[in-house]
Amino acid sequence: MPRPLVKVCGMTRAEDVELCLQLGVDLLGFIFHPKSPRNVDPDFAASVKTGITKVGVFVDQTADEVIEIMDRCGLHAAQLHGNQDADFCEKIGPDRVFRAFWPDTYSSAGALMRDLENYSEVCSHFLLDAGKACQGGTGQPIDFGILQGLEIQTPWFIAGGIGPHNIDTVLALNPPGIDINSGVECEPGIKDETKLRAVFDRLATIE
Repeated sequence: MPRPLVKVCGMTRAEDVELCLQLGVDLLGFIFHPKSPRNVDPDFAASVKTGITKVGVFVDQTADEVIEIMDRCGLHAAQLHGNQDADFCEKIGPDRVFRAFWPDTYSSAGALMRDLENYSEVCSHFLLDAGKACQGGTGQPIDFGILQGLEIQTPWFIAGGIGPHNIDTVLALNPPGIDINSGVECEPGIKDETKLRAVFDRLATIE
């Protein structure tokens, strides 16, 4: 199995950005949600000029506000966490939308798959997160059972308390991408270098 893409989200400090770049991260995530302890000013995201893919996380903004922040910060994609509909995704641009879904809220794997299929034409990636809508960064893992055996055609990331303690369980699902945040922090918005290095050390063993 190839190494999954790795996105580290909740970036709030330049030193954490630099560490992620040293470790070989594929995407960096910046949260634009005032209620989040990882909320950042657009100026910080704009200051990160690395050539790496930058993703903004949005919850309450209108489509126009999302586009404005994306342009201002040089973001490559918008990760939508607020139950935005297909028209919203279309306005942002299907080639740059990461749409969040919460498998734990579905009654069955089939119900989840139907929802994913309904958005397959308006999203470039899906994010399967733990908990309920708009509750990212809780440190709680996703219910891995509902994902067993699913054949999701759209590229997807798995999120939800991923860290050194459960990276092997996550990799067993063979996800195309993993999104790590609270599972590699010492406090919200502050990455723990030891935990982050441990995850990348494990990923380095994948051929």
